[in-house]
Amino acid sequence: MASTAKAVVESLYEALLRGDAGAAAALLAEDVEWWFHGPRRCQYMRRTLTGEAGPRDFRFRPRRVAEVGRWVVAEGWEGKHAYWVHAWAVDVATARIIRFREYFNTSVTVQEVAQPSEAGISSGGGVGGSAVWRSQAGPNAGGRSLPGLVLAI
Repeated sequence: MASTAKAVVESLYEALLRGDAGAAAALLAEDVEWWFHGPRRCQYMRRTLTGEAGPRDFRFRPRRVAEVGRWVVAEGWEGKHAYWVHAWAVDVATARIIRFREYFNTSVTVQEVAQPSEAGISSGGGVGGSAVWRSQAGPNAGGRSLPGLVLAI
């Protein structure tokens, strides 16, 4: 049975919570494309997945995980000052993560962008397509304002 993209990402978080580096590594493609937004010192997932940090240094407990188009988006909070959003692209044929976007203390809106038609003309949605997922930092942000970014899919 083929894995869904969401199931692959949820398996990764479960492996990390168990401290099972081998199981987590098995879910990553050899050449994962990484992207990070936030202070360099806050690259917690990269450090966890590369073994730079121990599995207990930062606990990723997603509060919400959703499949959005070809991406799986997860968000969570670690204490009062650490809000994160992760966006994962999964090759479901191999059940491996191929792309990863990590946003730290940043509000994210995932925006669906229409594909150009065969004639090269926008098919209506363009850059102004509909928002299909929004961060819910809410009260966990401690009343502070978070910068916002749009992930176009």
